[in-house]
Amino acid sequence: MKIIAGLMVFLSLGMLVGCGGPAKSDDTFTVIFSQCNNAEPYRAAQNAKLKELCDAEPDISLVLMDGQADANRQISQIEMAIRQKPDLLIIAPLEREPLSAVMGDAMTAGIKVICLERDIVEPNFTTFIRCDNRAIGRMAGQWIVDYLTKKNGSPKGTIVELLGSQGVEGAINRHGGAHDVLDKHPEIKVVHSAVANWFQPEAMDRMTEALTANGPGTIDVVYGHNDPMAYGAYLAAKEKGRETEMAFVGVDGLPEEGAKYVKDGILGVTFAYPLCVDKAMEVGLQMLRDASFTPEKTYTMASHQVD
Repeated sequence: MKIIAGLMVFLSLGMLVGCGGPAKSDDTFTVIFSQCNNAEPYRAAQNAKLKELCDAEPDISLVLMDGQADANRQISQIEMAIRQKPDLLIIAPLEREPLSAVMGDAMTAGIKVICLERDIVEPNFTTFIRCDNRAIGRMAGQWIVDYLTKKNGSPKGTIVELLGSQGVEGAINRHGGAHDVLDKHPEIKVVHSAVANWFQPEAMDRMTEALTANGPGTIDVVYGHNDPMAYGAYLAAKEKGRETEMAFVGVDGLPEEGAKYVKDGILGVTFAYPLCVDKAMEVGLQMLRDASFTPEKTYTMASHQVD
């Protein structure tokens, strides 16, 4: 009975970490994906797509790790991954600075490392697959300028901005890109700015505060750095009966999330941020199967407006 119980525990642990692909053997490549946080819809979509891609490759064994939006947890998981000596390590870093050193450790250990769509302080990766968040921010800023010009007769109006996590490249550049455009128009004012850490519930709370501080008819646009925050802001405004006063702008554009919100008339626009895992697998498989292949240091995926 003790042997059976021990076997059950071992199998349960294997089911928790192993996702897709056959068990490791001499002719199988092990790919470990360190995901910063499974709870966000974008991250869940990344995981699902990567699993689908790996399931289609008989020589790939995939292991998923969930950092649960905790940089220390993600670092510990990457340290464990390094000890397992995978053939390929894909990392979606939670934060720029804390993850840099441990990713350098993986490189020193001779592991091929793909940095996925969030940068780190040092280029401690074999290749970096990304989209241009600054360009997305500029597109969002231009949409806001055009919307306000149409609504108010000139580029003037008020904005609530809900930011992603502080210190994260996506938040820095989605903010900076938008303000590259908005700051050219002095009559466009940000009346409330708050960090909502990418999460819908936090965005609802921050938007409720914005609505309390800014009475009816005083907010023209809400710019959320991702679609869950933009949707959370919409829900908060709807609770107050004020959702028709303003337009909501998001980023990510997943078909069943942001793009659907646009189709349903909830968001005025969103901007697609590709999952990047398809390119990661394309490049990763080349690295694994062709010893002579040298990847580019950075691959930049295209975005587009969804309206």
